[in-house]
Amino acid sequence: MNIELSPNLILKKMKHLLILFSIFTTLTLSCQSDGGDKNEETAGTNKVTYQASNEVFSNPERGFMHSWQVNSEGAAMTTASLTNLKKENVSIILRLYYLEKFKTTPLSQTQLDLITTDFTRLREAGLKCVLRFAYTDAQDGSDASAAIISGHLDQLKPIVAANKDVIAFVQAGFIGAWGEWYYTTNNLTTPANKTLILNKLLEVFPKEIKIQVRTPKIKQDFFNTTTAMNASVGYGTENTARVGFHNDCFMASVDDYGTYINVTADKTYISNEALFVPTGGETCPPTDVPVASCSIAEKEMSLLKWTYLNLDYYGPVLQEWRNNNCFADFERKLGYRLSLVTSDLKTTIALNDALALNAVIKNGGFAPVYNPKNAFLIFRSTANGTVYKKKLAFDVRLVTPNLNYELKESVSTSEIPAGTYELLLKIEDSSSKLSERADYAIRLANTGVWEAATGFNKLSQTVTIK
Repeated sequence: MNIELSPNLILKKMKHLLILFSIFTTLTLSCQSDGGDKNEETAGTNKVTYQASNEVFSNPERGFMHSWQVNSEGAAMTTASLTNLKKENVSIILRLYYLEKFKTTPLSQTQLDLITTDFTRLREAGLKCVLRFAYTDAQDGSDASAAIISGHLDQLKPIVAANKDVIAFVQAGFIGAWGEWYYTTNNLTTPANKTLILNKLLEVFPKEIKIQVRTPKIKQDFFNTTTAMNASVGYGTENTARVGFHNDCFMASVDDYGTYINVTADKTYISNEALFVPTGGETCPPTDVPVASCSIAEKEMSLLKWTYLNLDYYGPVLQEWRNNNCFADFERKLGYRLSLVTSDLKTTIALNDALALNAVIKNGGFAPVYNPKNAFLIFRSTANGTVYKKKLAFDVRLVTPNLNYELKESVSTSEIPAGTYELLLKIEDSSSKLSERADYAIRLANTGVWEAATGFNKLSQTVTIK
């Protein structure tokens, strides 16, 4: 049977088809991008909701580390051995120099050259170190006098100044067995000598470098207060904002082998201080507590804001975490783990205007970023790939754990020509020697945003300047 449609009926059906096509197109544009991000474009702005990544990866100055020690005038690290650590997602090592040959004499040129070579090779490999010096690795061994230590620090001063960019943190060291400020043979743990040596460390190491002491009491005595610093001090330049903590018997006993005196008060103190200064170290053989369970370790590292932990000691504790499937979670959470939550940006702006940057960033790690970084909004031409970097006032240290940080800035587009640009975020090292190295840029924990070659994080946003 043949049916003829009137012109009016055909027109109505065509209108219905156009409406359906319009709805389908809108839904398609709102679907997820390749990175799993959700885009919602309305009234000239585009809102992106980002997908968090569960991937284990490294970031500068945080995470599990290896501990590599070397005796006086020993062999330097090799670039190849350091580069291999990246396969384990390791970005920092503890470099411990034993100065057993120099307990009564100045450091030799051979020793100074060893340290200089190590720094060069760390930089070549794209890693940093936690630095410590000691004179003995025996509990009944001898250390050096305060005068000798002071002289050695004077010799080290130009070397550490020239290589501050690859020093993540410094453990106070020098005093006693393993440099842990105990078992001294030269009365170095008297209040006067501890004050002298800590003052010397703060003088010799550049102001950008944070010094970690073995117990909270050492810092409390030095600054004569048990009150944790607040943000006005913690983000400032006073010496108290440079002194953090390392615990080399983490979760080994109720008081961690004497790390704490008043356990609850001391842990609260470190928890508050660690918003601004780092906590790290290693586990050791437990005594009056069982091997740390996953839940206990998670609670302790979260409370004390742990930023790094030794992979090489104590083995049974680390194996306990592997056996109970929390080791990979700690790989993700040690230190900071920043991720984009949302961004909401205009899609079109006028030439020489300003772009309102509105984004939310979350820190799912145990700790904040401690060393200042430089942040940039990147405009990359979709036509020819030309890159324009616009520096942000954004201080990444403010993105503290379990906080949704609102990043809101007005970004000038002066000197950027008309065109369409992909937008990206780069958080780079503050050192001009490392700023262009992707190894030292912060990778955000989102699916599909990281560019390993550039160190950029894609915002999945474009803007047209006209």
